Amino acid sequence: MSKLHYLANPARFSRLSALILPWLALATILLMGTGLYLGLLDSPPDYQQGETVRIMYVHVPSAWMAMGCYSSMAIASAMALIWRHPLADLIAQESAPIGACFTAIALATGALWGQPMWGTWWVWDARLTSVLVLFFLYLGYIALVNAFDDPQRGARAGAVLALVGWINIPIIKFSVDWWNTLHQPASVSRLDAPAIHPDMLTPLLLMGLAFLLLYLVLLLLRVRSRLLERRILVLRQRKMEEWGS
Repeated sequence: MSKLHYLANPARFSRLSALILPWLALATILLMGTGLYLGLLDSPPDYQQGETVRIMYVHVPSAWMAMGCYSSMAIASAMALIWRHPLADLIAQESAPIGACFTAIALATGALWGQPMWGTWWVWDARLTSVLVLFFLYLGYIALVNAFDDPQRGARAGAVLALVGWINIPIIKFSVDWWNTLHQPASVSRLDAPAIHPDMLTPLLLMGLAFLLLYLVLLLLRVRSRLLERRILVLRQRKMEEWGS
């Protein structure tokens, strides 16, 4: 916890993030380039799905990050409510649009895969419906945070919604186990062994790691931008007070 408070200082956070960002961005580009090459050009087609299986290399990491972003948003919201962590609210608020984009990509690529495989763009399947609910939770959180004139009240209301809405994450994860669903069961996060060939698993994991780093890069950029906006606002207010006096 002492380390978290150490990083909570906005000036210290800005300095550290400026050092980390170039390396994170470089690692993201290398991982995503390698993952896309192996997934789209080097990996074999699936014996049942054919070439459409390549949608998986974008769809699955997007779905992972859709849940991951919301979980990080919920953790940051809890820290903001309990410990009044100065950066926690910003991390939660800036994670929301990124997570909404990952969720939208997961839904869109899932529809592109579902049409040739299931013969329909959409079905009210347990997994698909719970992911759609996640997308609406992101949009609801963004709308709620910005609905108040007092930013602190908006942040608190959004934090409560983020924590309550997190119950949807295990529902998404285990929906294919709890209900007789059209969506196939988990093939990577099985306890015994992944039910996917290593030639496909390697690019999939590379893309998953690339998407995680992409989230961190975007999050750091957005939080740094918000801190800069706040600093400019404070300087303007000081100038106006000086001119008024």
